[in-house]
Order: sequence, then structure tokens, then C-alpha cells
Amino acid sequence: MWDWKPDILGAPFEQTTLPLGDDNEGEVVATLVRSLAAPATWWRTLSGDRRALTDIDVLYVHGWSDYFFQRRLAKFWNERGANFYALDLRKYGRSLRPGQTAGYVSDLGTYDEDIAAALAAMGWKTDRARGDRRLVLMGHSTGGLTLSLWAARHAGLASAIILNSPWLELQITGITRQAIAAFVQLTARVRPMDVGPQLDLGFYSRAQQEVAHEEDPYEINLDWRPDRAMPIHAGWMSAIVNGQHAVEAGLGINVPVCVLLSQRTWIGVRWSEEAKSADTVLVVDDIAKASLKLGRSVTVERIDGALHDIFLSAKDAREDAYATLGRWVDHMLVD
Repeated sequence: MWDWKPDILGAPFEQTTLPLGDDNEGEVVATLVRSLAAPATWWRTLSGDRRALTDIDVLYVHGWSDYFFQRRLAKFWNERGANFYALDLRKYGRSLRPGQTAGYVSDLGTYDEDIAAALAAMGWKTDRARGDRRLVLMGHSTGGLTLSLWAARHAGLASAIILNSPWLELQITGITRQAIAAFVQLTARVRPMDVGPQLDLGFYSRAQQEVAHEEDPYEINLDWRPDRAMPIHAGWMSAIVNGQHAVEAGLGINVPVCVLLSQRTWIGVRWSEEAKSADTVLVVDDIAKASLKLGRSVTVERIDGALHDIFLSAKDAREDAYATLGRWVDHMLVD
């Protein structure tokens, strides 16, 4: 039923296209990428196979102006026996079609269709959990916000949620935040395709390039993930604000949540070496505080020297991030 083809990342990655109908810009699709763990055969069991997560499927969702390309992240899960799936949402990455407004939706709930299609291709339904497998959700930045909202609306499906620098709060708080949110929502109602100012000076991309390490190589398609973030439209920004308001009110997620964040934020108008060891996108202290509104069991892990994408940080911070995630996984997911 699902036409799995070789992915651009090479073996063992495969991808399948998920049709989602049409909108005013034409054909809409999502793309599911998978890397399957070696099966837990009787021979492996006799040989002392100790992989503890052979009953787990991981579904990863990327952030804004992004797509999935992190091979090592999939390897982390595969080595523990879990199947890894990554979803390029509609109008992002592999799913972006000519003439489409990259990344645009006016309601984060629209992604319910993308996630439902992905789960179907993974052998899951959206109305009940499976008795033989567990589902772990993993999201970065806006993907973390999207999956948090989805999990709150679909209680009982996921067994755990892991968030990598989730965008749960605007970079400003208080009265200024309320005023800007109101302005964004008003603009979205009358001119949803208005483009806001470009605030990304390219420091985040530069920091990733400068701390990249040959032991964990990756290549980036700049058409899908430009050095400076894609244009932000009022309608999309309003969707983000509405999602963050829902988080602020409390989501009541009833499964364990792990939130990975950098230890510090650096935001400036001129390049600084500090950008190579901090989150240059979000105010991490505000995100840590907002994370506590997600549910009843939230672990916040702060990684010293980490970038906005924890797993693309300099080597020491990246190794710390994987070790930290491994400890949490062993504690929460291993029987």
C-alpha cells in the first residue's frame, strides 16, 4: 500500500509520499522517512540481544524552516531496537512543491492530517494505541509545539514525548508579548499573507557550520533549509501564538515529557563566538518555565554549550545531549 523508495540520506533510509489532497496552491503532500531497526529475531535473542526498545516506534517532527536530515538521531534509536520515522510536514523539505508558500499553515491543527497519514503508514491509528508497540513523539522547535498540542488532543496514543528546544513561548513576555500577539492576530484576520520583518541574521546557521564535526557529518539542502529562515507570514505567526496560548493554559499531557534545552541564550546584532555555545533563537529560561505547563511529569534537561538544535551542537555538548537523552530513555522506557 505504501510505496517506500530510497531516501536522499542513503541506506538505510527510505521515504514515502503521503497525499493530503489539494489547497489553493495545488497538490499537498507530506513525506515520511524511515530507518528501521534490525528485527528482533530468535537468533538475535539466543545471541544475547539486549536492545530494550524493540517495541517502540519514534515519530520525529522538524522545526520552522527545516526538514529531517539528522542521520545520527535515527541511529541513536535504531541501536536501541526502535524504529525511527521522521515527518517532513506539508510545504517543508521533501514535501515542498513549486509555487507553494513554504511552511505556511494558518492553524497548527491542520497538521493532524499529516500526522494521521504518517501514523497510518507506520501501522498506527489515531483513535487507539496498539497493544504490541509503543509510540514515542519527538519534536524540535515548532515541531515540539505541534506535537505537544497534538498529544494533548490525542491522549492515550503516545507513551512518551521528547522535545528538543520546543517553541512554547515567544521571545518576549509580559505586556509587550500580549500587545504583539494581539497585533499579529488582527493582521492575520485581514491580511494573513503579509510578510513580517526578517529577524534571522544567519548566526544560527553559521554557528552550526562552525561547530560541525567530521565524526557526525550531515549535508543541508539550502532550498529546504536556507541560511536565513524562510519568510514569516502573519497567518502562520498567528497559528504559533494560538498554540502557545494553549500551552500557557496547560495541556494536561499525561505521559512523561523530556524537554532538552541549552543552558543559555545569546541574541545579538553582530556575530559573536558566544553564538557557538548558546540558543540564538529562543529565550531558554522562558521555555523551561513554559514547559511545566505541558503535563504532570515534565523533565527539563539543560545542556551546557548547546545550540538551538541540541543535536547539532559542538561535539562536547552534542555528546552530553545524547548521553542525557539515553539516561532519560533508559529510566522512562525500559521495563
